[in-house]
Amino acid sequence: MPRYKLILEYDGTPFVGWQRQINGLSVQQVLEEAAEKLSGHSVTAAGAGRTDTGVHALGMTAHVDLEKSFAPDRVRDALNHHLRPHPVAVLSAEEVGDDFHARFSCFRRHYLYRITCRRAPLALEADRLWQRGYQLDIEAMQAAGQYLVGKHDFTTFRSTQCQAASPVKTLETLTVAERAEDIEIRCSAPSFLHNQVRSFVGTLERVGAGRWAPERVRIALEARDRSACGPVAPPHGLYFVKADYPPSDQ
Repeated sequence: MPRYKLILEYDGTPFVGWQRQINGLSVQQVLEEAAEKLSGHSVTAAGAGRTDTGVHALGMTAHVDLEKSFAPDRVRDALNHHLRPHPVAVLSAEEVGDDFHARFSCFRRHYLYRITCRRAPLALEADRLWQRGYQLDIEAMQAAGQYLVGKHDFTTFRSTQCQAASPVKTLETLTVAERAEDIEIRCSAPSFLHNQVRSFVGTLERVGAGRWAPERVRIALEARDRSACGPVAPPHGLYFVKADYPPSDQ
């Protein structure tokens, strides 16, 4: 049964997240339904990450197993046809070996969070950025974010609903930078806890607004207490950027 690696772009606004759920439409569901129309049989899609309601993707990796072999370009184009009118696009498709798994073969995941400080309403990107009506101190946010880099117990920054076996994770990089009129916060790690990036962002926003000193982020981390976290940033500013795989799985 041929396996296809897919790279997806999607607008998370109308979805309850990546994973199938009984309370609404998911990205996984519409992708599986599109694949079933192409292949004529039931298909299960696996993804590199499980984005939440309203979270977007620039390059989510997924894989599907089909009953017969198709040219990769045909898989891409046919899936895009059957995905309409949902805001999901298959950017590329390639046939891979059975040992490739979109989730378990992945060794690093990258996320982006976008903030805008403009006061005027967002006419074109209302569901794409977190709008703050005041300026943020980017240098202070960058300095505070470095307390989070490394291997830590991230209990403070995990959702109370998180199902991960351990709160200990390794954050490889966190950067805060200005891009045009926006602020971009980028995080990379082998894996993330539920709501971890949004918890980081909400906390760093308090630093940028002058409500928290950068040192308070270290104190919050060391508290290992969810109540020490800043407010959780909304989902619509968050993007799954890409997943990294070993060279043989790229």
